[in-house]
Amino acid sequence: MDYINTPRSFKQPEAIAQRRGMLNEPHIAPLVAYVEGLRGKLPEWEFQDFDPADGGTDADMLFLLEKPGPMTSTSGKRMGSGFISRNNDDPTAEALFRFMSEADISRKRTVLWNVVPGWNKTIKVGSTEWREGVQELNNLVALLPNLKTAVLVGRKAGRAEKLMASLDINIFTSAHPSPKVRSMNRAMWDRIPEQWANAASVRSRTT
Repeated sequence: MDYINTPRSFKQPEAIAQRRGMLNEPHIAPLVAYVEGLRGKLPEWEFQDFDPADGGTDADMLFLLEKPGPMTSTSGKRMGSGFISRNNDDPTAEALFRFMSEADISRKRTVLWNVVPGWNKTIKVGSTEWREGVQELNNLVALLPNLKTAVLVGRKAGRAEKLMASLDINIFTSAHPSPKVRSMNRAMWDRIPEQWANAASVRSRTT
């Protein structure tokens, strides 16, 4: 089975094990160290790893979502993957996987992360953790030397627009690919692949 190019492949433990075996690759090693630093600063939180099947430090596109969900967690009632990944076994990750494909965005161009970078056993976001998460983005962007574009995915992620714009990169926004958004505003949800494709076209216009 092709665990990288199959949505929801992290339902298979061997897929997660395969991805863990990739965490020492050069393009992802600096981001592994970055996550270890977050764990040291907030040991009561759970910080997931970046997906080494993505572009890592070579990426020119950052897709910035809101906050990790329970299926990223390895300590919940239902065992998650420990990764921020389009291969996670949940409907949002599945939609993200399919929308990336529809937008024809090479996986190696992308890195996925969240404004609030860790999981604290709730999907709620307090004002303090949101403010601190936005500030922390400076440290992440410093590790992405090829970054040209940030896509802020979801209304809450859009609150980081002022900071990201100050970093001299192209900013795009889209709806969040969650079942909730799909049920509440299907037209907005359906526009996501086109919006992501527009963001991906920036590289060809500026290089």
